[in-house]
Amino acid sequence: MIKVMIADDEDLVRSGLRTILCSAGDIEVVAECDDGSHVADLARSHRPHVVLLDIRMGASDGIAALRRLKALPDPPAVSMLTTFDVDEYVQVALRTGASGFLLKDTEPVQLIKAVRDLARGGAVLDPKVAARVVSAVADGERAAEPARLLLSSLSDRELEVVGLIGQGMSNAEIGASLHLSEATVKGYVSAVLGKIGAANRVQAALVAYRGGLIA
Repeated sequence: MIKVMIADDEDLVRSGLRTILCSAGDIEVVAECDDGSHVADLARSHRPHVVLLDIRMGASDGIAALRRLKALPDPPAVSMLTTFDVDEYVQVALRTGASGFLLKDTEPVQLIKAVRDLARGGAVLDPKVAARVVSAVADGERAAEPARLLLSSLSDRELEVVGLIGQGMSNAEIGASLHLSEATVKGYVSAVLGKIGAANRVQAALVAYRGGLIA
């Protein structure tokens, strides 16, 4: 079972997410909270594989909670929940180690797929908001040139891989697209992250967008 924790200060949001996730036979919601200050303690107790974390909560914002989660000995994968009225937090969340961004009204099928991808070590970036994410973290053309320089260090195959990462594909999906084994794709992903200095797949996707690899 994939164990999930939901942290959001809106009861309705938590209830909706719980209902959707519990409809999947392989996902269990093991903890919920409405205050970011309790997130790390709950994660220690319940050891979720995935945390869905509101990017801004009343008593303690999601960024502070994210920092505490990433400081745990075996931190879970964390996707920020947002309505994208708080774009100023996106860059900080990425630098702190968020593995993705999901809208609170993500379609049920996509939400379940995203949780499964996160549990497998992937990253998620809602395609409806990808452009907003890039806009929030990229500083116009000043961000484009360094990204193009980073991408120039990649082989043709690695460019294909990072482009597909930028489209939100999992390793299995990339393998199917390029006719490669999942293990081979995993090797390419590790090489790509190392060459461009990305901490995770979301950051790699941002480099691909900034560098013009993805329209």
